[in-house]
Amino acid sequence: MSTPTPAAHAAALPARTVATARWCLMSLFALLGIMMSSWLSRLPSIRKSLDIAESELGVVLLVGAVGSLLMVTAAGPILQRFGSRRTMAVATGGFVTAMTLLALGVAISSLPLVCVGIFLNGMSFALNNVPFNVESAQIERAVGRTIIPQFHACFSIGALLGTLLGAAASWGGVSVPVQFGVSAGILLVWRVLAVPHVTLVAHAPARPEPTDDDVEFLRPRRRLGASLAGWREKRTLLLGLVIMAASLSEGAANDWLSISVVDDFGRTEATGAIVFGVFVGSMTIVRLSGTGLIDRHGRVPVLRISGVTSIVGLALFGLAPTFLLAVVGVALWGAGAALAYPIGIAAASDDPLKAPSRVSVVSAFASTASIAAPPLLGFAAEHLTTRYALTLIVAGLVVSVLLSGQARRQEVPTPLAPLPGDDAGDERGADDAARDPRVAEREASESAGTATVRDTEGALL
Repeated sequence: MSTPTPAAHAAALPARTVATARWCLMSLFALLGIMMSSWLSRLPSIRKSLDIAESELGVVLLVGAVGSLLMVTAAGPILQRFGSRRTMAVATGGFVTAMTLLALGVAISSLPLVCVGIFLNGMSFALNNVPFNVESAQIERAVGRTIIPQFHACFSIGALLGTLLGAAASWGGVSVPVQFGVSAGILLVWRVLAVPHVTLVAHAPARPEPTDDDVEFLRPRRRLGASLAGWREKRTLLLGLVIMAASLSEGAANDWLSISVVDDFGRTEATGAIVFGVFVGSMTIVRLSGTGLIDRHGRVPVLRISGVTSIVGLALFGLAPTFLLAVVGVALWGAGAALAYPIGIAAASDDPLKAPSRVSVVSAFASTASIAAPPLLGFAAEHLTTRYALTLIVAGLVVSVLLSGQARRQEVPTPLAPLPGDDAGDERGADDAARDPRVAEREASESAGTATVRDTEGALL
């Protein structure tokens, strides 16, 4: 049975504006993947420059995950207060500074400087992640059909390209400081040109009358409490568990799949990289082509099928008697992992007004998974082998399947539009929304103890 699609929420926006926002944001997702994987691919050179052991390198990388977790809890309130464009601009500065510190740290073999760069990079990634996902939901709503998985496919494509670029730089003898310095410059220019075009809220029609929840949500005195309200919502927390399972599944493949192929199947490092490419490739293909399935069948059935597919794939990888069957399992695992995270983000973004709070909450669950999974799976691998340890993720995927009903689409009105003349142009920060004349009228009526709404637009202007 078909379910309502984003077409029900599509706003009357100029097609060219929507297309520009869509392609600019897709390019930014790809850029994020390129930058992340290109510097991670140089970790052997970084470790050699710093003269540290692999175990010490793991601790250094954990610093970035901690930075991400600390920032993701604040990203929602920041986005709610300052809007997407300003938040992404700050993230741009953070990324550029982080890459610069990494380049300098490697150049002078300074472990503290590298740690600061990795910590700032993790914080910037988390700060950037929330507006990226919120704006992808806004664009999907404007397009009128499911496209969020395509943004995440662009990230996957960028990650593959970044790995190739990093390998090419290493093969060509390009030093890490030079690569990181050039990367910082490209990132700065690319984001400065693209970020201003990815927000659509300025063009959206307003609700004819704010609801009681909207008025309370937008009161300036309630700004912080409203931006943290997602932590008190049962549906949002359960969606967080779905996101956590998806992040655990994808992150475990990133961290341990190649190692498992080498250690448990006795294959070469190159073969391990190829098998990991099978995982990423199948995931990317499904993200690009699976959007129609969501529109035809709805989020919940697709999420359930995705979870079952990942479970079957993981079980086959862990228990297959031959290497070829294990690779088939990897392909199924990647295909099943493709849509779970995008569906969870879309579900958290159903109400555009409350999306920043809710997306920051589910993103915190994802960051928690990224911090907890590597050491836990590593400990299990020491006792079970890496291959069998990865099958433990099945437990999380079973929970995700059981909670898939939480992703059902919520019907909400069109979001409140920002005031004309806002110097940010397309921001939807709490201050702008709180000055909305319709909200002010409702508050004035409440304070006067009357149901008559006074026209305060002239006073506000």
